[in-house]
Amino acid sequence: MQVHPGLAEMDRSSTGYRPRTDFERLADAFFARPQDSIEGWERAIDAQHRVVAAAREILAGHPGGDIALVGHGGTGTLLMCALAGLPISRAHDQPAAGCTWRFTLQPLRVTETWQPIP
Repeated sequence: MQVHPGLAEMDRSSTGYRPRTDFERLADAFFARPQDSIEGWERAIDAQHRVVAAAREILAGHPGGDIALVGHGGTGTLLMCALAGLPISRAHDQPAAGCTWRFTLQPLRVTETWQPIP
């Protein structure tokens, strides 16, 4: 197991903890306006570049076979969108906590979008 700081969740330290309804409003805006910083949050486009670079770095050193990249829902969605060629959109966000999606290494592409972990 390895820890890579590039797979961290998007930086939301500017707002700190927010009640669920407020957080959902901010997350909606984060995905809807990826080029903008929402109340000081890391921009979605920057978070996506960071997590894609981290995943590519990890996978470049992978000898082959199965691998699991474990991270947060928001940046997981951004990575999935990038690998699937999808626009950044909350429509592609994980539907609930505790989900996974799958990809192949050769070629690097998404083969299954978010599914609940049984």
